[in-house]
Amino acid sequence: MNNVSRQVRNCGWLATAVAFAAIWSAQAFAADLKIALIADKTGPLEFYAKQTSAGFAMGLDYATHGTMMVAGRKLVVIEKDSQTRPDVGRNLLNEAYNDDGAEIAVGGTSSAVALAMLPVAQDNKKIFIVEPAVADSITGDKWNRYIFRTGRNSSQDAVSNALAIGKPGTVVATLAQDYAFGRDFVTAFKTALAPTGAKLVDEEYAPPATTDFTAPYQRIFNALAKEQGHKVIFLNWAGGNPMGALKAMDPARLGISVATGGNILPALVAYKDFPGLEGAAYYYYDIPKNPVNDWLIAENKKRFNGYPPDFFTCGGFIAAQAVVAALTKTNGSTDAEKLIATMEGMSFESPKGTVMFRKEDHQLLQPMYAFKIKVDPKVAWAIPELTHVISIDEMKIPITNHRQ
Repeated sequence: MNNVSRQVRNCGWLATAVAFAAIWSAQAFAADLKIALIADKTGPLEFYAKQTSAGFAMGLDYATHGTMMVAGRKLVVIEKDSQTRPDVGRNLLNEAYNDDGAEIAVGGTSSAVALAMLPVAQDNKKIFIVEPAVADSITGDKWNRYIFRTGRNSSQDAVSNALAIGKPGTVVATLAQDYAFGRDFVTAFKTALAPTGAKLVDEEYAPPATTDFTAPYQRIFNALAKEQGHKVIFLNWAGGNPMGALKAMDPARLGISVATGGNILPALVAYKDFPGLEGAAYYYYDIPKNPVNDWLIAENKKRFNGYPPDFFTCGGFIAAQAVVAALTKTNGSTDAEKLIATMEGMSFESPKGTVMFRKEDHQLLQPMYAFKIKVDPKVAWAIPELTHVISIDEMKIPITNHRQ
């Protein structure tokens, strides 16, 4: 065989090898992209978890324009039930990364469960987006660089509520759940109240499963009886119904008002007993006016028999948007370093308007909504009427992690 023939044959083999390599590479890159969604679908927060799941599905649909594809890769969601148990959540996240092939994970309904999962993301060097757990420590002293949070944190809840109700002459007592969710909130709330001229005079904590609130409410009444000014009980509670017990004790007879943050629609039914109640909400479907929220409202009503999207539906939707926005910018790569570099400072248009991941702690900065409760007998739940959009710039949310 002459040299020319040999060169032609070698070139043919080389071209074939390159072609096969290209096909193999394309097939590997186009493999399904698995996302784990881990939520507390069993236990006291199951309603929240189901909303997160529904919102996440709609968010992926919206962000991918109905294709469920990003950069040629099909998105596949693996859902797991963490049962409101930290040990289960930790094990499921590890299983998702190592056995199921999940490249990104989302979840953490309970703050206790979310906190247990944070080290798993770090050990596996994979991104974990926390939604909707709110404890400040998640993006504070327990944080690691693989953690991003689309949910609001306790400080955002606390600062927005302090701005909504705080004014000179106001004295406040709080009832909160006795774990990270409640205690982080009250710590931040006390700090945020001070500049408004209001003061916090009593803190009461009770186990999350409490059904008899008589004792903590009586201690609050006793504490407020010693004070002068506009007296307010502020409730920070997830699940259960402390408002029903409070109504039965009739705080109005003692000149005490009730305040609390926004909540899911079924919980807002209890707010009908307190017309004029004030607070701040993460989301109420009728408040934000923008095309993304319009789509979410219409789609949720289409999928769920005319029912509007709720508190945690919005959160799940935003988490899905964040996943797709990040993957789009990395052209489908799930390399953790590329995703971190992309997501730090990343902003996008959500049902709440423009939101942004803060570079320092990966907390999503977002507007909140001050409201006053209106009761309409034609509506099953109390209506949080907007009194003021609390912008990102108005809320001075502290950075508390070790990175600052």
